[in-house]
Amino acid sequence: MDKHLLKAACICFILSFFQSSCNASSYNVVSFGARPDGRTDSSQAFESAWRAACASSSSSMVYIPRGMFMTKPVVFSGPCTSSILFQIDGTLVAPSNYQDMGNSGFWILFTKVSRLTVHGGTIDARGSKFWACRRTGSHCPPGVRSISFLWSSNVAVSGLKSLYSELIHVTVSNCNNIMFEHMNIIAPSRSPNTDGIIIQSSTGVTIKNSLIRTGDDCIAVGPGSKNIWMEKIACGPGHGISIGSLGNSLNEAGVENVTLTNAVFTKTQNGVRIKSWARDSKSYASDVEFRNIVMRAVDNPIIIDQTYCPSNRCPRETSGVEVSNVRYNNIRGTSTTVEAVKFQCSASNPCRGIQMRNIRLTTPNRATTSTCENVRGSASGQVVPRSCL
Repeated sequence: MDKHLLKAACICFILSFFQSSCNASSYNVVSFGARPDGRTDSSQAFESAWRAACASSSSSMVYIPRGMFMTKPVVFSGPCTSSILFQIDGTLVAPSNYQDMGNSGFWILFTKVSRLTVHGGTIDARGSKFWACRRTGSHCPPGVRSISFLWSSNVAVSGLKSLYSELIHVTVSNCNNIMFEHMNIIAPSRSPNTDGIIIQSSTGVTIKNSLIRTGDDCIAVGPGSKNIWMEKIACGPGHGISIGSLGNSLNEAGVENVTLTNAVFTKTQNGVRIKSWARDSKSYASDVEFRNIVMRAVDNPIIIDQTYCPSNRCPRETSGVEVSNVRYNNIRGTSTTVEAVKFQCSASNPCRGIQMRNIRLTTPNRATTSTCENVRGSASGQVVPRSCL
């Protein structure tokens, strides 16, 4: 058997999301004109290989061998006839000139696909020159998200390393049943808006066994997200793991059934955070659990902020977002600030059903404190700092 077909057969057997008979056809991007020299634009070759795989009547594989492949923005669109394995053994790099990324906002985009597995490899967006442009305040392009999944379902992404995104590393929007595992996401702590993974308007998203070191939120769970499971996540540096921001518009969808378990935060700006704008909205965050978490020198380990405003032009209202049934269980570690727990909830829509159990957050040589505004809830077990609920 051809070695590429053998690899496809083995991986489709191992990865549960890649349902097939393992009679996979292989489409090597080099056969379509891609060159692994890090300079030649391979965009058209990538898209041609994808179209061939997408039209295949049987399960297929798009294969990117070892080497460095430069690609401008590419779109891999469906629907496709059968399941596809997108196997990356090499490295995808962005053009050396960030102006060549265009204005679409996307670099690698999968849209309207189902039964897709993306496995292995590295994507390097070479974002440093773009960040420098933004810091100077000069005329810069809008920037791109490194890899995005839109209007897709039954997707598994495993073993992917994302480096130096211009903006967000991974975006998930209007998707169902998506799994990310063994992700390695890296950008400098001062890189602007380089969130790790952003989820919105999606149901059934799982993120496991992943390391995220970046300049913004490690993971952000946005409006319209339901049934989100995050497990064994190492976050830091970055801004922590957030629900929100919510309530930016009146008829915005809410967030529900979100779990983060077995996570470690290291030198992050926030730990676990729920944030909403101080304006009228029908949005909400409910049935959320943060459990079995270690904080290591985190500025704001536990925070609900319903006056979120990252700029100086802030709305002068109270948040309409309803925050309810949020559980904090077995969270321990160190805070860099005395105020280790802060619940700053809406006066018009107080937080309710907030539960704290077995919390121990300390700071060297000082006693930590907690702050509660417009919040209703309960505490049990050992709770340090002393609960204000």
